[in-house]
Amino acid sequence: MSPESPSAIDPVGGADRPWFAFYPPQVPRAIAPLAESSLGEMVEHAAARHGDKVAFSNLGGTLTFTEVDRLATQFAAFLQHGLGLHKGDRIVIQMPNLMQYPVALFGALRAGLIVVNANPLYTAREMEGVFRDAAPKAIVVLANFADRVEQVLPATTIEHVIITQVGDLLPQPKRSIVNFVAAKVKKMVPDFHLPQAIAFRDALAQGAGRAVTDPGLTQDDIAFLQYTGGTTGGAKAAILTHGNLLANQEQFMAQIRNTLGEDKQSVIVAALPLYHVFALTVNCIGFFRFGSHNVLITNPRDIPAFVKEIGASKPDGLVLVSTLAGALLDNPGFAKLDFGSLRLTVAGGMAVRTAVADRWRSTTGQDIIEGYGLTEASPVVSVNPTHMAPRIGTIGIPLPSTDVRILDDEGNDLPVGERGELAVRGPQVMKGYWNQPEESARVIKDGWLLTGDIAVFDTDGFLTIVDRKKEIIVASGFNVYPGEIEDAAMLHPKVAEAGAIPIPDERAGEVPKLFVVRRDASLTEAELAAFLKERLTGYKRPRQIEFIDELPKTNVGKVLRRALREREAAAGNAQA
Repeated sequence: MSPESPSAIDPVGGADRPWFAFYPPQVPRAIAPLAESSLGEMVEHAAARHGDKVAFSNLGGTLTFTEVDRLATQFAAFLQHGLGLHKGDRIVIQMPNLMQYPVALFGALRAGLIVVNANPLYTAREMEGVFRDAAPKAIVVLANFADRVEQVLPATTIEHVIITQVGDLLPQPKRSIVNFVAAKVKKMVPDFHLPQAIAFRDALAQGAGRAVTDPGLTQDDIAFLQYTGGTTGGAKAAILTHGNLLANQEQFMAQIRNTLGEDKQSVIVAALPLYHVFALTVNCIGFFRFGSHNVLITNPRDIPAFVKEIGASKPDGLVLVSTLAGALLDNPGFAKLDFGSLRLTVAGGMAVRTAVADRWRSTTGQDIIEGYGLTEASPVVSVNPTHMAPRIGTIGIPLPSTDVRILDDEGNDLPVGERGELAVRGPQVMKGYWNQPEESARVIKDGWLLTGDIAVFDTDGFLTIVDRKKEIIVASGFNVYPGEIEDAAMLHPKVAEAGAIPIPDERAGEVPKLFVVRRDASLTEAELAAFLKERLTGYKRPRQIEFIDELPKTNVGKVLRRALREREAAAGNAQA
C-alpha cells in the first residue's frame, strides 16, 4: 500500500488525512454518538425544539413542526390499531412532493414499519416487481396513480390501501378546490375501483386520540427498503437502518450548519422528490432536524412555476441536480430574481457540468456545492467544503467518520493520481440488499462498500468521479469515460445537454457516440466535432454525433445512458 495513498492512512481517530486540512474548525473529523435511537424519536425531538415554526409548505399550505409531529402520531396510531400492522411490516409510499409525504413517512417509521419508497412514475410492471420483492402489507398512494395499484394489487401481498388527494392537508376551502380541479378539471385522476381503500384524512381521524405503542426501535432496525439500480445493475433494495439515516444527516449537516448558521430559520427549496434517497436524507430528514422550512416543489419540470416559487420564497438554500440547474438558467425569468438571500446551492445525483456551474455563479453570485453519494450509502459520501470556493468537477472530501479507498481490479490500493474503483466505509453504509445475499457479499467486503464508480484522489485528498465502472467505453484497449466527453461538449455555448455511449467498431471494438440537445439550432455536427478536437484526444472523440430534442432522464434528472443505448440498438435493428 503506497504511503502516499489516502487509503493508507489510519481510520478516523488515527493519523491525519490530507483532507482534514479542509474541514472548517466547527466541523469535527468524526461524528459524536447519535443522540436518538430512531427516526421517530428524531421527529419528536425536532418538534419539541422548533414548535410552531413552519416545517413544510406546498401549494400555498403550511405545516408546523408541531403539526407534523401530531399528524404523524395520528397516522402511526392508525397503522398500529386501525390496521393491526406491526414492527417490521413493510408499507409503500407512492406520491410526489406533497405535505402528506413527511406525515405518512414519519408516522410509518414511528409505528416501527419499514418504508418502501415507490416512484410515482413506475409502470404497473415496475410496481409489481417492487411489491413482489418487498412483500408490503400496505400502501399510501396519491389518487392520481391508484389505477395502477388496482392493476397490480391481486398479484401482491398488499392488504390495505390508503389513498390521498393532492390537497388533503390544505385548509378549507382550498383543499376542496384543489382536489376538485385536479380530478374534474385537469383530469389528473384516472378512474379506479378500490372499494377496500381508506382515505388518508379518514386514517388520520381514526388515529386521533389513540396512543402509539412503542415498537422498541434501535439504530440497527431497518427503516427503508430503498430501491436502486445498485452498484451491480438490476433493480434491488438497499437495506437502510435508522442508524444509517441518522448518521448520514449528522455527517453532512455539520457543514450545512456552519454555512447557514442558526441565527434565523433557513428556507430551503426541496425540488427533488422526497422518495429519492438524496432529498429524503438531506431535505426530509436533515433539514427537518436542523429546523429549516422545506418548500416542497411538486412538479419541478414546470420550470416557470418553479421559478415563480423561488422568487416568492426567497430561499437560503436550493437542493437540485445539474440538469435542473441548467433548466432554471435557461428560463428568462430566473436571472431576474433577487438572490440576496441565497447562501447555499447543493447539487447531487449526477456530476455538475462545468458550463452549468459557471453560468450558475454568474447568474446567482453563488457557487454550486457538489457532493457525491449513492443509495447504498444513505446516500452522502463526500462533499465540497462549504466554507471555501468549490473545486468544480470534484466531489469534494469525505464526510466525517467516512473512510475511502481507491482500488484496482484485484482489490489492491492505488496511489494518489491513479484511477480505480471507489470503496467506502462508514456508519452510513447499508446492511446489504434485501433478499440478495450474494449481491450483498459482492459489493460489501470486510465492511467496505464497492461503489462501482471510478474515482481518483488528488494530492490533498479531493476526490473526482471519472465515471461508472460499468459504463466505461473501451476503445482499442483505452478506457474512455462518457462523463469526460459530455463535460467537454457542454462547454460549447450552443450545447444544452449531452450524453455519450459506446457503439461497436470493427477496428477499435467500441468507440464513443454523442447525443446532443442543442441550445442553438445553428449548431452543426462539423462545428461541434471541431470544438471537441481541441479538447479531447483522438480515441476519446465521438465517432458519431446525433442531435435529439431531449435526453432520457431519471426522475431526478440524471441522464439515462442505458436508454440511449437501447435507442441506438433499436435504430440498428431497424436498419438491419
